[in-house]
Amino acid sequence: MNNKAGSPLLAQDHISPDTRHGVILYAENVSVSFDGFKALNDLNLYINDGELRCLIGANGAGKTTLMDVITGKTRPDTGRVSFGQQVDLLQLNESEIANAGIGRKFQKPTVFEQLTVFQNLELSLAGDKGIWVSLFHKLNSEQKDRIAEILKTIGLTANETQLAGALSHGQKQWLEIGMLLAAEPRLLLVDEPVAGMTAQETERTAELLTSLAGKHSVVVVEHDMAFVRSIARKVTVLHQGSVLAEGTMSEIQSNPDVIQVYLGEEQG
Repeated sequence: MNNKAGSPLLAQDHISPDTRHGVILYAENVSVSFDGFKALNDLNLYINDGELRCLIGANGAGKTTLMDVITGKTRPDTGRVSFGQQVDLLQLNESEIANAGIGRKFQKPTVFEQLTVFQNLELSLAGDKGIWVSLFHKLNSEQKDRIAEILKTIGLTANETQLAGALSHGQKQWLEIGMLLAAEPRLLLVDEPVAGMTAQETERTAELLTSLAGKHSVVVVEHDMAFVRSIARKVTVLHQGSVLAEGTMSEIQSNPDVIQVYLGEEQG
């Protein structure tokens, strides 16, 4: 493969994303159309390495389509999407993008309910191994330490021998975040993490996601504005497939365009 300076690199190059300019995700001039409807319209988005970004917008604003493009589920009509400066995500399939270091958590938790919390994390450890190989594979001390560290991070140390199906809704969400962490992603995309949670679970989720920023870059898509306010450092507002506004939560809340098209609807 030709890896001259400036040429895009693919997942098989096994490199870390080039973040020398501080940006881990570039989405530039991205457009996606479905039967004439522009789900994304010349969208530009830049996520900094190690930041926690909240992505908000009314239904149909393009949030899910953008996540689909980043993870390879949807191919854009036009535009560039890269992981760091040189890993061209549009040349990779979904599994290659996951292996490159981008993890996605959907709104509905998908855990192995008949396996224990520990086994769920064991199956998710970074490495190319099938499910049966994983189940009968003897963990080394480093892998055991890694699982223990994740259990502590997600607050499920006391639940490691419990079947995942017996966890509360919030605990299943935390376990799925832990399963993503086990694969050692650099970028986490988290879709509506607190939907259906109790107030206490929501508060714990805010602490968890905030703690991940720095070591990981975290993009949170959420409709719960109280939750966004509790974790937001920088907020991007999507409207009709484009970025309408970007800034701190206070800047977003006082932006007249945002008030008119989004926050105003919420308050109305």
